[in-house]
Amino acid sequence: MADEKELVLTCDLDAPREVVWKAWTDPDMFMQWWGPKDFTTPISKIDLRKGGEYFSCMRAPDGQDFCSKGVYLEIVEPERLVMTDSFADKEGNTVSATYYGMGADFPREMSITVTFEEQDNKTKLIVKHSDIKGLSETELNDMQQGWNESLDKLAELLAKS
Repeated sequence: MADEKELVLTCDLDAPREVVWKAWTDPDMFMQWWGPKDFTTPISKIDLRKGGEYFSCMRAPDGQDFCSKGVYLEIVEPERLVMTDSFADKEGNTVSATYYGMGADFPREMSITVTFEEQDNKTKLIVKHSDIKGLSETELNDMQQGWNESLDKLAELLAKS
């Protein structure tokens, strides 16, 4: 379809693939980098198995929490994660994006594919956020900025390791 949209981000990380994999799949490590600049992640639950669920909340500097959840559809350790992605309330119930003040056309469920490519003891990370039709250009740009800031935080965390 002409209105299909997806966001693809690529970054090169100075860490072995297994370490980058752990940053995505270990709740304690995930909380250290998830969310845009100046956001924290006080809650992260990960049930890493096909059909298992994840739930996390990132907290904005003003104290507002933005929660999300999803189901792992495919896990190929340490190569690929495929999962659904939806907004959630603090109890883990799926909610519309309007719950967080976003547009009503924002998809109720999206997909995320994360690919971890090993390159000389470093990792090329490819994040594909798809099923995002209905997003305005502003929402798409905001999503891209949030992802870029999160991945910058991931790179900083890995540089300290």
